[in-house]
Amino acid sequence: MANEDKSARYHRLRRRAAAAMATWRVVFLLGLMVSGGAAVLRDRLAAVAGPGLVPLVVTYVATLVLVYEVVRLPVAWYEGVVLERRYGLSTSGPGKWWTEQFQGAVLAAAGLAAAALVVSALLRWSPDRWWIAAAAGCALVLVLVVQLGPTWLLPLVHELRPLPREALRSRLLALAARARTPVLDVCEWRVGDRTRKANAALVGAGRTRRILVSDTLLAAHDDDEIEAVLAHELAHHVYGDIWTALAVEVGLLAAGCYLADVALELAVAPFALDGKSDIAALPLLALVGGAVTLALLPISRAVSRAHERRADRYALDLTGNAAAFISAMRRLAARNLAEERPSRLVRLLFHTHPPFTDRIEAASRTTPRT
Repeated sequence: MANEDKSARYHRLRRRAAAAMATWRVVFLLGLMVSGGAAVLRDRLAAVAGPGLVPLVVTYVATLVLVYEVVRLPVAWYEGVVLERRYGLSTSGPGKWWTEQFQGAVLAAAGLAAAALVVSALLRWSPDRWWIAAAAGCALVLVLVVQLGPTWLLPLVHELRPLPREALRSRLLALAARARTPVLDVCEWRVGDRTRKANAALVGAGRTRRILVSDTLLAAHDDDEIEAVLAHELAHHVYGDIWTALAVEVGLLAAGCYLADVALELAVAPFALDGKSDIAALPLLALVGGAVTLALLPISRAVSRAHERRADRYALDLTGNAAAFISAMRRLAARNLAEERPSRLVRLLFHTHPPFTDRIEAASRTTPRT
């Protein structure tokens, strides 16, 4: 009961911090549009950046990201450092946090600048159908991230090393073979210098697929429990959940791009924009994208929870070890401060997984495989 109270407080405070961050984002973006600040910033930066689309877009995006990141720092510090330390989940010092914040801001600025350049070019190329090409381009990027992320991107932000426990490595490879899901390798995922939270994942697709087991999971769980956790992750690939989730994301992106086009049509005159391709419309595009994501969030969350329930059933069938699955869920919940009994609204809006109590109850009703 004490852990339940602690986890409930932790998640409630995290949701409040997330709400504060979202509120600031809306106020910042909406304020830029309504006040005319977006157009003023465009004019001033155009005088500094000089002629050409690329310098203006890059400086505009960099300025927006800089202002946004600086103002959000107090809430980000509270959410990422204060709360994590207060509840005993963080193992990293302030220096690492600041480094990660800087790296995240640089990556965000680079990604947003690239996206803004592409969107601006598409708007000039086809003002009426740009959103179709933009949605298709986003879908292609997502597919590339799934395919190349484990081998190219993941090692840039996380330390991966060959799993040092050969017996466990062989066992997990054999489990993947039974699931008819070939993997490239099994790696130890070094997160212990940042957090106490434990996790495992099966990332990539096809020939880039690899198993990741966090060092925190290796330290706190026995081999039976780790096998049960990985069996659950294998299920997502067996059933193609990664592609279903990708299709949902592409649908959200397409809806967001279409509604952004509608918003641009309506906003040109009221906000004194120089056409739909005006870089000053960038805050409006971000607002529309966020609104669409929020509106459709319950759908994507429901799809995810359905996938998780099916993956649990598959893991129990594949391993035939409900006891290991249940003990793994209990240890993970305690270590990660999982919320035991969230309200229906919280579950609807925030939870990608069923509550762990529901998962344990379902597993306990499973008939052991003979």
